[in-house]
Amino acid sequence: MSLLSQSQPKEIESPKMEDTQMTEDNIALETPISDVFIPPSINEPALLRGDSYTHFSAVPPSLLSPADSSEISSRTECCLGVDEAGRGPVLGPMVYGVFYLPLPLSDPLLRQQHHFDDSKVLTPAVRSSLMQTLCTPSTVPDELFSSCGWAISSLSPRDISSGMMRPNGGTYNLNAQAMDATIALIKGVYARGVNIKEIYVDTIGQPAAYQKKLERVFPTAKITVAKKADSLYPCVSAASVCAKVTRDAALETLWRARHRSNNPESDEKEEVDMAWGSGYPSDGRCSTWLKGNMHPVFGWGPAECRFSWGTAKDLLETNTKNGGVKVDWPADDDDNRDTHRLTDFFAAAPAKGHEDEDMGDELGTWFGTPAGLEAF
Repeated sequence: MSLLSQSQPKEIESPKMEDTQMTEDNIALETPISDVFIPPSINEPALLRGDSYTHFSAVPPSLLSPADSSEISSRTECCLGVDEAGRGPVLGPMVYGVFYLPLPLSDPLLRQQHHFDDSKVLTPAVRSSLMQTLCTPSTVPDELFSSCGWAISSLSPRDISSGMMRPNGGTYNLNAQAMDATIALIKGVYARGVNIKEIYVDTIGQPAAYQKKLERVFPTAKITVAKKADSLYPCVSAASVCAKVTRDAALETLWRARHRSNNPESDEKEEVDMAWGSGYPSDGRCSTWLKGNMHPVFGWGPAECRFSWGTAKDLLETNTKNGGVKVDWPADDDDNRDTHRLTDFFAAAPAKGHEDEDMGDELGTWFGTPAGLEAF
């Protein structure tokens, strides 16, 4: 049974597609095309180091008028959408995206003119094309470029895993990391002088609890947190595309860097299909790649693999027949056990009293449940 078909925590009432067993069609939609548009949100040095980072587009001047006013409330009223991409994969970053534009333009510009929708129902080529249009000035006036702004936060596999594996009850679970990324992005947009009046968010966990947290942080905005918001609200659909194309391009960038390091004489522009596919555990290409590219001690690069996922832990613990090394640690003086397994250090109890404790801890009940080798 695949890791992603395991039961979900009760707090997640309506899991997204990436949190469940995926079909072949869904895997195809999640797999980046080889010539995906590389947006300015790709910070290749940070990606290759395994660092998390943020990127903010330039704010359209029309949204900052009058520029001499000290009152943001006198500027164009905007709505802002929030969504993520890559919550469930074992490979690559999780990317949060925000997208904002004047309130009157939301439906006519995004839905009717450019046909934005939830990125998971758009083909990789279509969402790549939409992102390219958003990022490219045109000789033909297009309000998508001139009136809209966006930003992303890329949470690296290394940082996701190190947060989830903190010892001694200090676990920084995935919901808490997502909440902090969302808040930081919205604060960043406000700090750049944009007059955000309405905020729409695709939920993580219980919508009501999530909405109350955001209302405490942003009391001047009307906030709506809803399931399937990426299909209901155009600004969330656009945020979904920004996040998804950034993740697609990040996977492509990571793969090409690995391919070049393994094949120094290859042409940097050579088109090479990503052997790890979509990066989801239920994708056969991903599981095959993980098995065939595991370092006997260190596993995989922290820039590409989430070690806190049960898929990675299970392989490190059991894949000794393919060259993996079993590591036993000498017992501490105050420990009654004779040995520790290396992967014993991959789990920690949820932090008691953390303000997001009620939103659940994925490590023990979601991604931390070993998949078993039958998944591979």
